[in-house]
Amino acid sequence: MAQNDLIVAGIDVAKDKVDVCIRSPSLRRTFASTAEGRRELASWLRRKRVGKAVMEASGGYEREWAKALRDAKIEVRIVDPKRVRDFARSAGRLAKNDTIDAEMIAWFAETFDEVPGQAYDAEREKLAQIVNARLGLLDLQTKLQNRGEHAGPEPVQKMQARMLKKIAVEITKLEAVIAAMIKATPHCAELAEIIESVPGLAETTSAALIAKMPELGQVNNKIGAALLGTAPYDDDSGRRRGERHIKGGRRKVRNAFYMACLGAATLHNPVLKAFYDRLIAKGKEPKVALVACMRKLICLLTVMIARRQKWDPARYTVSDPARPLPSACPA
Repeated sequence: MAQNDLIVAGIDVAKDKVDVCIRSPSLRRTFASTAEGRRELASWLRRKRVGKAVMEASGGYEREWAKALRDAKIEVRIVDPKRVRDFARSAGRLAKNDTIDAEMIAWFAETFDEVPGQAYDAEREKLAQIVNARLGLLDLQTKLQNRGEHAGPEPVQKMQARMLKKIAVEITKLEAVIAAMIKATPHCAELAEIIESVPGLAETTSAALIAKMPELGQVNNKIGAALLGTAPYDDDSGRRRGERHIKGGRRKVRNAFYMACLGAATLHNPVLKAFYDRLIAKGKEPKVALVACMRKLICLLTVMIARRQKWDPARYTVSDPARPLPSACPA
């Protein structure tokens, strides 16, 4: 059982159905992916006194199920599919089908009964979806621009030019919607004002951080760096001391933050530029130095948001790469 005897249901989400497993007592059900099926699932879970429903991120198919269960006052947790699959392999469960997956999700949630994360925020989720759509258009734009560098038949070149023009228009529209949503939400507007006070960070970067890293200002520096994916991890064994590498984190927001930090570290932010130049002078590779700048900057943002303070170069001077940052965040 999960900690505190909380009954957990694992839910494997597919396009047309969900498979549900409660491990103790051993119960399994399948529900159709319809409005009626979602109501039946919520009713069944309440009768079984399920306190937490856990499902994998499934390309968006999980959203309607999660909403239906939250509306029924059932706690919902969305987990990383890769973590669940790795957990199953570590337990020697190599077979995979929908019923087994539901059981593995439930077992995973019982084993890693983590502290509840951010409270569900429908507006933030909507903002995150729009931010993701913009990032997807940017990826498509880059791919088409790269293809345009190579000679091709004239009809193909014209088609690509039309698509690039249309994509640029749609990106501009989405950016306007994102800006309006943030401005209309007092909490988001305050966060944007703090983030954009940092030289080198503009509206698109602040929107990505607000939408996809709501933990900023509520976690300590180490957790903030790990969530972004800029925390270095040890690779030691016995007397061997391997190189430390960054792992995990939220790839999309890290990519957006990388581009913003590239400009800040090399051009726009005197404090960060001085830090970057010192690392280069000490022999660090440019990308290593840039990742270190990203880590320092996300930690500074965590402190600034926790204190509700805007950027002040006198207060937030990074004078020594080894010196810890101000410990303003909760441990």
